[in-house]
Amino acid sequence: RKKLARRLLFDKSANDEHERSILTKLKQQCGGQFTSKMEGMVTDLTVARDHQTKFEEFISTHPELNPGIDLAVTVLTTGFWPTYKSFDINLPAEMVRCVEVFKEFYQTRTKHRKLTWIYSLGICHITAKFEAKTIELIVTTYQAALLLLFNGADKLSYSEIVTQLNLSDDDVVRLLHSLSCAKYKILTKEPSNRSISPNDVFEFNSKFTDKMRRIKIPLPPVDEKKKVVEDVDKDRRYAIDASIVRIMKSRKVLGHQTLVMECVEQLGRMFKPDFKAIKKRIEDLITRDYLERDKENPNVYRYLA
Repeated sequence: RKKLARRLLFDKSANDEHERSILTKLKQQCGGQFTSKMEGMVTDLTVARDHQTKFEEFISTHPELNPGIDLAVTVLTTGFWPTYKSFDINLPAEMVRCVEVFKEFYQTRTKHRKLTWIYSLGICHITAKFEAKTIELIVTTYQAALLLLFNGADKLSYSEIVTQLNLSDDDVVRLLHSLSCAKYKILTKEPSNRSISPNDVFEFNSKFTDKMRRIKIPLPPVDEKKKVVEDVDKDRRYAIDASIVRIMKSRKVLGHQTLVMECVEQLGRMFKPDFKAIKKRIEDLITRDYLERDKENPNVYRYLA
């Protein structure tokens, strides 16, 4: 679901039809409940494109509201998508104007929905004027907000940047590292080493140049893999618990080996459960008084209604 979200939001998907055909296969394998949110995500994108067309029409009929920046907004339904952190970043005035104009447009479409802006998923195209030539930078909204601070100041200290952006230290370190220590050094820093510290001072690197006219400056992602694995393990624990209880409820008394094999067979359509994990879940259900061991034979379990 998270990978699908990234493909859809960052326009990395081959096409909607491919996504829908995969979802159809998943639906046949795992049931409608499993894919309903993902189907909602694909539909959301279609609706969002319509919103965008209507927004562009709204701007053309109200030229006085034109923020002077090309703006594309993807409106998503909260329930379908993975949860994303939304921070109250202090946006530059130009971006605040864009947000206000879109809010005004959205009010004309519906009065009953509240917009929560997820700036961490945004992308900006910025025109940067260097001494050698002008280059278009493709950056995240956070990186753009940081770079635009240098329109009003030649030099900024780390603490000034943190205060003006209103972001956590971890986020600011990632942003500054991507702009001053990585491949494209849009900012120069004092002292000029490869780590960011609270005493650093940053300056716009007017001497920067590149053979390309347009460059994308990546922001290293936060490592979510560990969290995803933990979440999957948690979901699987619940699935194993439910399977054991279902089997024991219908059979009342069952030997360990038979219970494990039936559990594997039931869950095989969704994932291949580990025998050790099943044993652990049985022990846990015994401590929670769902099952008990037979007094005569400890390898036999009884269901406690």
